[in-house]
Amino acid sequence: MSNTSFLPDLDRSSDAEADANVAAGGLPVSQRIRARIKAAQRRFHANDNIADFIHEGELDALVDEVQAKMACVLSSLVIDTESDHNTQDTARRVAKMYVREVFKGRYVAAPATTEFPNVEHLNELMIVGPITVRSACSHHLCPIVGQLWIGVMPNEHSNLIGLSKYARLADWIMSRPQIQEEAVTQVADLLQSKMQPDGLAVVMEADHFCMGWRGVKDMDSKMINSVMRGSFLKDANLRREFLSLLHRKKS
Repeated sequence: MSNTSFLPDLDRSSDAEADANVAAGGLPVSQRIRARIKAAQRRFHANDNIADFIHEGELDALVDEVQAKMACVLSSLVIDTESDHNTQDTARRVAKMYVREVFKGRYVAAPATTEFPNVEHLNELMIVGPITVRSACSHHLCPIVGQLWIGVMPNEHSNLIGLSKYARLADWIMSRPQIQEEAVTQVADLLQSKMQPDGLAVVMEADHFCMGWRGVKDMDSKMINSVMRGSFLKDANLRREFLSLLHRKKS
């Protein structure tokens, strides 16, 4: 599966050309970023990372732009932000929240992860979790909150990463508008590329506020999905061991 969240180095000549094409018009920062992406013929879906196309200082400008547009949204919702002390700064707060917090995985590079060689040739099942993850449904921008479990079957050539890095990498993927099925696949792709294990398993269970807060308003339903790679896919006994240990931990 092609995953455009992992963007290679850009052709800087096309980057400069895109900037030159829009500079004269004084376009908003979002349009300048968009022009660079299109010049590089890259995708910029809600759950893609576009950090390579953002220049220094532009995230601050993007917050300012989103603030102005969010103020228009509040006005269209007929909210008197001038006299209502509770919403006077809401546009700014929401803009900072989207760009700097809940969607930051779109705008910043992946966290640094030191990778270690498997000196001791470890080849036993490792399980990390539960990792608390937070995201937002790309359909309604409602919160998704849940837990993630990761199973790794390393080989002598695998790279190992520190325990906290699993959580940091998962947060980087989840801090974007997502649907859960794609998010789990992105986590698996990222870990596979960094560790090159014999087997990799990722399981996620989450509450979706787009079901509990709106629509059918079902507060009890959860979504559980998994991705199995390598030996977890081929070896039924290993898969059963992983899932049974997860069930025991959850209980």
